[in-house]
Amino acid sequence: MKFDEVHIGNIPLGGAHPIRLQSMTTTNTLDVPATVTQCIAIAKAGADYVRITAQGVREAEALQQVKAALKKQGYNIPLIADIHFNPAAAEVAAQYVEKVRINPGNFVDRADGTDEPALLREKFVRLLGICRAHGTALRVGVNHGSLSARMVGKYGDTPQGMVESAMEFLRICRDENFDEVVVSMKSSNTRVMVYATRLLAHCMKEEGMSYPLHLGVTEAGEGEDGRIKSAVGIGALLADRLGSTIRVSLTEEPQREIPVAKKLVQYFSAKTTRRPQRGEAVAHNLFSYAKRKSTPAIVAPVGGNNPVAVAADLSRQKRVTRRDVEQLGFTFDGQAWKGSDVTPDVIYVGMSEVDDFPLQNLHILSDEDENLLHCTVDFPDEGFFDFLKYNPKMLLVLALKNGVRQLDEQRKFFAALKKNGVANAVLLHRTYSEADYESLQLQAAADFGSLLIDGLGDGIMLSLKRPSNITETVASVKAEQRGATLEAVEQTATFTRSARASDLVGTSFNILQAARVRFSKTEYIACPGCGRTLFDLQKTLQEVKARTSHLKGLKIAVMGCIVNGPGEMADADYGYVGAGAGRVSLYRGKVRVAAGVDCEHAVDKLVALIKESGDWR
Repeated sequence: MKFDEVHIGNIPLGGAHPIRLQSMTTTNTLDVPATVTQCIAIAKAGADYVRITAQGVREAEALQQVKAALKKQGYNIPLIADIHFNPAAAEVAAQYVEKVRINPGNFVDRADGTDEPALLREKFVRLLGICRAHGTALRVGVNHGSLSARMVGKYGDTPQGMVESAMEFLRICRDENFDEVVVSMKSSNTRVMVYATRLLAHCMKEEGMSYPLHLGVTEAGEGEDGRIKSAVGIGALLADRLGSTIRVSLTEEPQREIPVAKKLVQYFSAKTTRRPQRGEAVAHNLFSYAKRKSTPAIVAPVGGNNPVAVAADLSRQKRVTRRDVEQLGFTFDGQAWKGSDVTPDVIYVGMSEVDDFPLQNLHILSDEDENLLHCTVDFPDEGFFDFLKYNPKMLLVLALKNGVRQLDEQRKFFAALKKNGVANAVLLHRTYSEADYESLQLQAAADFGSLLIDGLGDGIMLSLKRPSNITETVASVKAEQRGATLEAVEQTATFTRSARASDLVGTSFNILQAARVRFSKTEYIACPGCGRTLFDLQKTLQEVKARTSHLKGLKIAVMGCIVNGPGEMADADYGYVGAGAGRVSLYRGKVRVAAGVDCEHAVDKLVALIKESGDWR
């Protein structure tokens, strides 16, 4: 699908242009010097656009000063005004910036008491007129957690509701012959974000529209979790050749988002994939999740009703020892090995020798197992499928490879299994040679996530081709993502071979959680902050994590303001939401249970709320 070109200042997007990168300031927009300084930091990091919140008319007016100050210092980077609840602020901002983002779910001020189509159309058409007069582009930015009551009542809190919310505005743009439009489907739930964007592209094509798409997983969080979650969602869509601009949303300094976005774009620039065409056999549903049905493997707990498995690869060692197993997180109680929520389901040893030690409760997989078959997508002939039909409990280890149309071939492989009535469990295996551990995180999340989002694959295994190249970088990258200095960790960043295997296992579990197929720890839904945030968001997130990270399966949101919560925290179990200077509100689901809580005591009260609700362990 080809997308239109949209002009945003001196940097157009869509059409034949490269994927554009952007980030968003976290300063108070009224603090013009601080906002300008942060805009420059984002520009220096390599961003094409900078987005700035304009929650009111005063902030919208301040954008004129920000623009002038940037030009005075030699920066002509296009600015985007981020608007919620306030059409008047959008009308002012459109006079000063190159693009305005509005949210269909709250574009009409709630004070009007309605979001009826007639009122919505009246105010939106007026904004389009101002944008046209000033050469300002527009983003119709839908968020999963802030659909209007009218849309939720009709479609539910679903991708369908998100798409119809956008289409209502896009049809008005088309009626008014306003073409400078970008559109986005944002969610902290990667599945919802992917399915909604695919469905939007499909619906636009059906109605003859081709507006370019902005991609992003909203409230992704920070560190490895935020990077992997973003790569799963954005990567799945880039693999479908969807997306003209991306924003990696991290609860970190905004300029740190740009190198991550660059790596994602560069990774996919070397790939040429395509979306399945009408009538082509596929093994998955493009618009909703359905896991491929498979037969449980006989050699390991993979497939069938087992959770999507994680395999640890120790095959590059000459010998696998008891210590190797312990360093994967297992403990032996004298009777059997005990694991945890983040120990691997399978230990793959290949042709390595295994020392003589108790193996009870360990699933050791070797190449000598007659019920294990390594294969690639380049399967030979129909005899391959006949063989598997006679061996339905054989585990397939599918090697994922780089190359042209990589994802297309993998999907075709699963489609061929389905067409030939083959239901063997499939363990997805990919070997990386990246010395840069952050790049490995992003690439693995994009590669595996693209398939897991579609319900394909019964397990995953990450391997390193040259483990020695990555010895120093694993801890360094993780510590740097948490904000520690590189020098502080280089002194202790020495790892054994099996410790690196445990790092890959941890990354594997993070990928499964980001793809929503297996939850092994607490999930944090955290916005990156903006000028509306009135407390230290990064510090607060770390405090909440320190107190609650042992609560497996819970989703806890830490949101800067009422715009991002309760709406944008979508399906969180608990929420910590900024409500004013030094004050927060606490939520159970989408119900506010405490308001005006002093920030000094808010984390304690959040913990108490979780305990009172029976979710504390």
